[in-house]
Amino acid sequence: MRIATALLTMSFAGSSLATLPPPTEQAKAQAALTAARTAWTDKVAQYKLCLAIDRTAARYRDSLAAAAKQAPPAIPTPACVDPGPYVPPIAAAQPPLEAAGAHSPPATAVAPPSTNSTAAELTGGPKK
Repeated sequence: MRIATALLTMSFAGSSLATLPPPTEQAKAQAALTAARTAWTDKVAQYKLCLAIDRTAARYRDSLAAAAKQAPPAIPTPACVDPGPYVPPIAAAQPPLEAAGAHSPPATAVAPPSTNSTAAELTGGPKK
């Protein structure tokens, strides 16, 4: 039993020491976009929480006024700031078409074409 446990532990130890390859530029850009989206989502959540707190405080003051009780003095707080719509930072994250390989073949040619026939021989007549 001890030998089996030792062998099992040693087999997993090698895989735990392996390192991941460094992230690619595309992965870095995707991570930056995700971070920007998360930061904006956090700002929206803070804005909505601020509005909810203001509504709750106003409702509390109204209920005290309706009961003819005096409300405690309000604590000054900063105004709620709307973060606006999400605008992704695309300009810096997206490479130009030429750098993206849009006009290039998917792989570099390592061998000549599979036929040595000319276009005239393939179409059956001279080039026009």
